[in-house]
Amino acid sequence: MKDKPETILLGHGSGGRLSHDLIEGLFSKWFDNDILRQQGDSAIVPFAGGKLAFTTDSFVVDPLFFPGGDIGKLAVAGTVNDLAVSGARPRYLSCGFIIEEGLAFEVLEKVVESMAKEAKKAGVLLVTGDTKVVDRGKCDKIFINTSGIGSLADKHRNISSGSTIEPGDKVIINGSIGDHGMAVMAARNELKIVANIQSDCACLNTLISDALLESDQVKFMRDATRGGLGTVLSELVKGKSFGIRLNETDLVIRDGVRGMCELLGFDPLYVANEGKVVMVVGKEDAEKALFSIRQNKMGKHAAIIGEITKEHQGKAWLQTVVGGKRVIEMLSGQQLPRIC
Repeated sequence: MKDKPETILLGHGSGGRLSHDLIEGLFSKWFDNDILRQQGDSAIVPFAGGKLAFTTDSFVVDPLFFPGGDIGKLAVAGTVNDLAVSGARPRYLSCGFIIEEGLAFEVLEKVVESMAKEAKKAGVLLVTGDTKVVDRGKCDKIFINTSGIGSLADKHRNISSGSTIEPGDKVIINGSIGDHGMAVMAARNELKIVANIQSDCACLNTLISDALLESDQVKFMRDATRGGLGTVLSELVKGKSFGIRLNETDLVIRDGVRGMCELLGFDPLYVANEGKVVMVVGKEDAEKALFSIRQNKMGKHAAIIGEITKEHQGKAWLQTVVGGKRVIEMLSGQQLPRIC
């Protein structure tokens, strides 16, 4: 951090530039080690002659329940997806609850039931956990932390780093962008917005495992959560000897999401998703991988949206519908607080 902030801002949790600065300038500085430097969605750690993927995430979404999901489903799906996009097979989860005194038992049970159903659907076990209760006003209803462990085949060890990416590779996403962020925003009563938008919150491990079985040319994966698609692509090319060209005409944005973004002044490229994986696949296998993804219900609207290029090294840019070019920077500031 070139200049230390006097206080922590909401933007430090956005997944964008402020988050990046906080990680680089504080956490990486003090916790520095070879494994942490990987900075993937999961840490890849040695275990019994092989590799494990290990990840953790915390969820503070407001409201707790929203169209298409809730904080419990989100907590399981978010951690399962962090493991899956690292090329691992998710196996075990932990769950930690921080609960505000006065929370209705019925609400807590509904959240826990949702977690159990999503874990069963994903084929993972919730095997350990912790519960803390704090005074009224010291926590907003409930916060959840989930950690996960997955087994990692040696042939997938480079997916997290994207170290084998080269010009000509294709960028694939499994559907529309911005659904989760706008569904949560619409559910916040103070906005009084009526919109038929469902969160895309879902576990993607089955979709991802099918794609990995179909192709051995999947070179990189990342789920486009906080900071959205734009931040994922910007982070991917930072300091690299290649660039990314994204084609605006190939992006899928639902009408309701586009309308809400225009109304509230948000850019869909930076709006959170909770059921979208961005893949970089070798050009020879791109159509084959795309076909496999489209067979899954979470990938019906999957598309090839861009390409790795020799031009504009270290930069991602958008080829617009009118023929212009726009540089895609990392999310700056805070768009949507308490979104996951």
